[in-house]
Amino acid sequence: MNNLINSENNNKIKWFKRPLALYLVLVLLIIAFGSGMMIGKKQGKLTVVTEPDVVVSDNQEEYGKVSGKDASLPEYLKNQVNFSLFWEVWNKIQQEYIDRPAGETKLLYGAVAGLVSALEDPYSVFLTPEPAKEFKDDLQGKFEGIGAEIGIRDKILTIISPLPESPAEKAGLKPKDKVIKINNESTENISLNQAVRKIRGKKGTSVVLKVYRERDNKFHEITIVRDTIKIVSVRWEMKDEKMAYVRITNFNSDTDVRLRKIVDEILLQDPQGIILDLRNNPGGYLDRSVTIASYWIEAGKPIVQEQSANGDKKQYLANGKAQLKDYPTIVLVNTGSASASEIVAGALQDYNVATIVGQTTFGKGSVQNLSEFSDGSAVKLTIARWLTPHGRQIDLTGIEPNEIIEITEENAKNGVDSQLDKAMEILLNK
Repeated sequence: MNNLINSENNNKIKWFKRPLALYLVLVLLIIAFGSGMMIGKKQGKLTVVTEPDVVVSDNQEEYGKVSGKDASLPEYLKNQVNFSLFWEVWNKIQQEYIDRPAGETKLLYGAVAGLVSALEDPYSVFLTPEPAKEFKDDLQGKFEGIGAEIGIRDKILTIISPLPESPAEKAGLKPKDKVIKINNESTENISLNQAVRKIRGKKGTSVVLKVYRERDNKFHEITIVRDTIKIVSVRWEMKDEKMAYVRITNFNSDTDVRLRKIVDEILLQDPQGIILDLRNNPGGYLDRSVTIASYWIEAGKPIVQEQSANGDKKQYLANGKAQLKDYPTIVLVNTGSASASEIVAGALQDYNVATIVGQTTFGKGSVQNLSEFSDGSAVKLTIARWLTPHGRQIDLTGIEPNEIIEITEENAKNGVDSQLDKAMEILLNK
């Protein structure tokens, strides 16, 4: 990061030539999608998703008392952990900290957040009540923000993709832009949660991002006016009156209903082929990904496997009528296609019912369980990993296309979509 900051003046950007590291996906609106999370309150579980980091709201209670301090230590810990250390530090803070008394609720939430962050898993996180509520609200598909997905790549805050027609896209933000400053504050060593809080904001307010763009080897200062972002997760159109083009931007709560109507319209058109565009789709609800794949895969066949720490596997089976299985299909993916997108692409590829075109996907194939607690807080914990129906690992590996097609800088500047063009070419020759 220091090299990048220093290069701002001398344009020596060789530092960026390091190997590509794992993105930590987070939607800037801000939430984090990515398929594979379970939500539950002790009873029942609902499948959803997201990503990253310790989340402790600035607005959380500074005051208030913590109950249950006399709760006994679990038997299995008594011989291994001296839990009195926790209370010794707690009392030390309350007795000697310069700005005492410290709010007990704030201390407790911070301690629990530290407990989860000690796992060093970017997808496991503790959410205090306010962020927990925001997260669940965000999954409904309506947000206030700039409309972009961010992550950490090579320890640098990076734009994965601006959402279509979002303030971020209209302002000129591009995939792979490296965010060096937010409102003139350095992003060196910033966490995703910190970045979210700095960039997210109310409609009508603005945020200034200073980014480095590798494709032109320049720094750009981009002002973005925040707005309400309403994600319509599925759109479609006929291409050249022959091909049905379906774009899924997220696997949200509305995706199933919208696609069901679209499939009925597609069947009436009886197209020569179908293009399913999952590029820059960071994921969403697991059950939506299973439903979407079921339009191509016959009922009862596995769509994805969940592998737990002990090696046990649970299968999620196709549950539809495979109405589109007889139509030649191309699935478009890129490095911004993650989680639920990878589940769908991997399943259709395994069963050879679609040709995958584009770039190798993101590689987010872990499963998170979201448990909600009585005070409104929640913990998201990685509990398993996804495998394709044929047992291929998705996590860190991603889905490699059958046809690898890059979009060059020249193509992007000229509005040429070489990946879509390749999909059309393949279908027209079938």
